Amino acid sequence: MAFNKENFKKIREIYDGKWKKAELEADARRAELQAKIPEIAKLDRAIADVGLRGVYATIGGGEDAPKRIKMLEEESLSLQEARAALLREYGYPEDYTSVRYECSTCSDTGYVEGKMCNCMRMALIMEGYRSSGIARLLQSQTFETFSLDYYKSNSRAYDRMKQNFEIAKRFAFDFEGENSGNLLMLGGTGLGKTHLSTAIAKTVIDRGFDVLYVSVMDMVSDFEQERFGNGYSNTQADISKYFECELLILDDLGTEVANQFTVSTLYNVINTRLSKNLSTIISTNLNSKDLRDRYWDRITSRLFGEYTPLVFEGTDIRLQKLKI
Repeated sequence: MAFNKENFKKIREIYDGKWKKAELEADARRAELQAKIPEIAKLDRAIADVGLRGVYATIGGGEDAPKRIKMLEEESLSLQEARAALLREYGYPEDYTSVRYECSTCSDTGYVEGKMCNCMRMALIMEGYRSSGIARLLQSQTFETFSLDYYKSNSRAYDRMKQNFEIAKRFAFDFEGENSGNLLMLGGTGLGKTHLSTAIAKTVIDRGFDVLYVSVMDMVSDFEQERFGNGYSNTQADISKYFECELLILDDLGTEVANQFTVSTLYNVINTRLSKNLSTIISTNLNSKDLRDRYWDRITSRLFGEYTPLVFEGTDIRLQKLKI
């Protein structure tokens, strides 16, 4: 499992800033109090001095060390109680100068005993939603919201869609990065291809993998910019994501303009990802004959030889919802 490298870098930088900001804000509140209440400054210096003497007593050891340490602890507690009372007297909460971390578990560092804190993991997941390209859809199109009721009027369609649902769910929950297989979703509009592919994307992202969801038309546009554009320095990084993400979901195959360049681009992406054992999901409204008529044999042989086909049947769900 590996989170998107750019996302990890971004979140890591945010966490570096979070704990530093929290500590700087605490220092600012302490300076504010010390300026307003001179007695606080005196108590803070005394508490720090006791703490330093406690360190020396621990390091120095000796037979009387435990006794000295206990006395210093009692002195420190007394000073802290006096400080708290003074804060209350001036109308401040006792923890006014404490560092206020967003996550008390990891103190905003992102890690606890060398392991990633749940707060950082959730931040990476949310960033994964954003970078996947379908953040909005991920909120509503999940396995839990996919209903087989729309297919019940046709027993054959229901059985096939039930099987598709189980295959999609197993693909998502068994996904392990490399060598996790590929899916080819075929069928007309409004039959659930986008819903199931989005549900897969959400589950795979939640499990910590890097997902990119894009239409074939938009992907080809990126390659056209790289090939014929102005040569911006970040262009290569823009297309490298198609060869590096752990799961690429290509939507609406067949809606792009078919020419030598687009077909060559599609072959390049499909073939490269297969050679790297990286998973791809492709959805299309075309049937197997249409695909063979439209694309090179080198492409269709890979689609039908290396991808698990899921044929979607039934009645357009959008139309069914309009009748309700």
